[in-house]
Amino acid sequence: MIRKLTNDDLNITMALVEKKPAENLFIIGDIEAYGMESDIQDLWGQFEGDQLIAILLRYDQNYIPYSEGNYDVEGFAKIINENQGRIEISGLQHLVAPLKKWIDRGIRRDSDTYYAKCTKLTVPISDLNFSDVSYLKPDNYLENIEMLKSIPEFSTGTFSIEGRERAEKFKTGRTYFIRDEHEVMVSSASTTAENSQSAMIVGVGTRPGYGKKGYATHCMLKLCRDLLAEGKSICLFYDNPAAGRIYKRIGFEDIGFWSMVRYEERN
Repeated sequence: MIRKLTNDDLNITMALVEKKPAENLFIIGDIEAYGMESDIQDLWGQFEGDQLIAILLRYDQNYIPYSEGNYDVEGFAKIINENQGRIEISGLQHLVAPLKKWIDRGIRRDSDTYYAKCTKLTVPISDLNFSDVSYLKPDNYLENIEMLKSIPEFSTGTFSIEGRERAEKFKTGRTYFIRDEHEVMVSSASTTAENSQSAMIVGVGTRPGYGKKGYATHCMLKLCRDLLAEGKSICLFYDNPAAGRIYKRIGFEDIGFWSMVRYEERN
């Protein structure tokens, strides 16, 4: 049986998703931010008797399924297909893949990226000096955005002062940065979708001409150390195996692939 979830279902919903906080980073964050019942999102649950076994979250036009095992794919697809507009389905690849044949509209974009998490650093950091790593404050938002946009892979990124302000206000993200001996901001690393149990690393980059000096790794190690000290699982997406090797050296491990499928409006 599938039914709409309400505030009365909060405890059983969180009991399911909190078993894997990194895998459910977006679901946990959206529930903490907007609750079980709001204008911007809905949640449905599949039950076997009284046991909740699967969840479908809608945030705006994005749908995320989650289950520890098999779930009613056709039932979730029926709910998604009721949305006539452009939609996106994202989530762990093995949960998104079965939905595709049931979604009755054209695909605009279909991508899979590696998904990795870290619950413990595997490199010694007790002897590292992080005094050169700073927490990004409002006075430096614009400087950081300009630095990130100077990096080719981030040149078309949607960085904004408003986004930084919103992340700070709602504690859904933070940025750490490093300056060199000439006070040039040379590297930074950020989080997004932070919640009480997990956070996603994004925007790890170094200004062109300052690479190969360990700035980004040093910045990221400080960020990871602080997140882990707060009891949070850390996750990230990557599509470059070379970058993946760097992440694995400091304690990240692959937990699968994350799929993002964008669809056209329904005819």
